[in-house]
Amino acid sequence: MPAKTQLNLPAFDVQLRRDSDSRRGGLEVYDILRRKWVALTPEEWVRQHFVHFLITHRDFPASFMANEVALKLNDTARRADTMVYTRDLRPLCVVEYKAPEIVLTQKVFDQIARYNSVVEAPFLIVSNGMHHYCCRYTGTGYTFLRDIPSYIEMTGAVSG
Repeated sequence: MPAKTQLNLPAFDVQLRRDSDSRRGGLEVYDILRRKWVALTPEEWVRQHFVHFLITHRDFPASFMANEVALKLNDTARRADTMVYTRDLRPLCVVEYKAPEIVLTQKVFDQIARYNSVVEAPFLIVSNGMHHYCCRYTGTGYTFLRDIPSYIEMTGAVSG
């Protein structure tokens, strides 16, 4: 299997395989949240690493996470890359991924803020696998945090 871009995230035991459809012929990665094989794009490489980082290093319960969550924004179908929920299934965090070569500009933050106007999650995370930003929605604006909080820290911040 060809080497993929080294990210600024911890390694994990990634499961890769050749696409079974010979017409596509690419690689697939196993998504533990969707429980299926998906095409391995640069953005998907970041998503899989970041999801494993959240679960393994920030104690996010996989059972309260979902990838490719459908949203309706101004009568247009959109998809949030990853959604994290509280134990009572309220949106806690929206995560947006970009490929490693994509610069995280204001346009990326505007995109996730639009998604959040629908779900009203108190936390937003943006990552291209090299740089990661987390902010807390305060009701009137966003405050950037120094690090990605643990699941317990996030849920404690919204309940306390």
